[in-house]
Amino acid sequence: MAQDQPTAAQLSEVKDAVRALLRQPDYDDGSAGPVLVRLAWHSAGTYCAETKTGGSNGAGMRYEAEGGDPANAGLQHARAFLEPIKARFPWLTYADLWTLAAVVAVKEMGGPEVAWRGGRTDFADDSKLPPRGRLPDGAQGADHLRFIFYRMGFGDQEIVALSGAHNLGRCHSDRSGFEGKWVNNPTRFSNQYFKLLLAHDWKKKKLANGMEQFVYVDEDLEAEDDEDPPEELMMLPTDMSLLSDPSFRPWVEKYAADKDLFFDHFSKVFAKLLELGIRRDAQGNVINEENAEEGYKSAPKKSDTATAPDDQSPKQIGHEAAPLKKDNEKYQNRKNGAKL
Repeated sequence: MAQDQPTAAQLSEVKDAVRALLRQPDYDDGSAGPVLVRLAWHSAGTYCAETKTGGSNGAGMRYEAEGGDPANAGLQHARAFLEPIKARFPWLTYADLWTLAAVVAVKEMGGPEVAWRGGRTDFADDSKLPPRGRLPDGAQGADHLRFIFYRMGFGDQEIVALSGAHNLGRCHSDRSGFEGKWVNNPTRFSNQYFKLLLAHDWKKKKLANGMEQFVYVDEDLEAEDDEDPPEELMMLPTDMSLLSDPSFRPWVEKYAADKDLFFDHFSKVFAKLLELGIRRDAQGNVINEENAEEGYKSAPKKSDTATAPDDQSPKQIGHEAAPLKKDNEKYQNRKNGAKL
């Protein structure tokens, strides 16, 4: 059933609810914030400027055709974290919830205010989903980054600014194939990612699954007898390409030296990312074809867990992790070296 777009007062309540759920002591580094940012990023990052397909409208990751993309492995956890909010505010679309939650998370983790506008609808089926393969592959290099981001309409400076989101969260070998965190405090938004890229002598390391990443261990952080040794920090081949590419590197250096500049640029480019594929009228109302036909249409709520046993409707994801195993293994074990 189509509904009116949410009011500012309604959205204020949703923001408060997102803030309340960010602390997750049993998940990763104690926060749902980083994975919520990744959810919105991957939801919007399927956009193609030439074909005008993909983007955050529709919340297509609810369907196996998009949610089952190996690049989205692990995001079932982010979606499950947000289900109690969906239950509390059933009028809110998944497409708006996923993107708004990321904006709130960035701010709560110490990052900049990111402009956000609602009005996205939820697709009724998977007929308008983009093809797989549109998201970045961390095993690649600068040419790949440009191929992915130029398709969306971004330039080199924006590519580097968006890469700064790697200050948050960590990689998991059972998802992306990589393992570890980029910075010491992965739940605090800062420009530390750029500082570390420049500061350390990153060494190539081959993981047991055949994937290659770059690592650094701070030898000055010696563990006490009863403590675990310090955790390696890591960078992906795509991260290292920001240093070796003559157009990317100056922006790495600028953001490392000036946190305010990075915050300003990130807030603008992340807002742009979340609006990719969204068309609005002069009043700010979304006028995409599906929105004009159906209005502000919120999809039914899904399970509160990341491993729901049953599909809600044909082709919609139920148990989201197990069916991805073969695709994920194939994705994780790609062994072609990156051109840095």
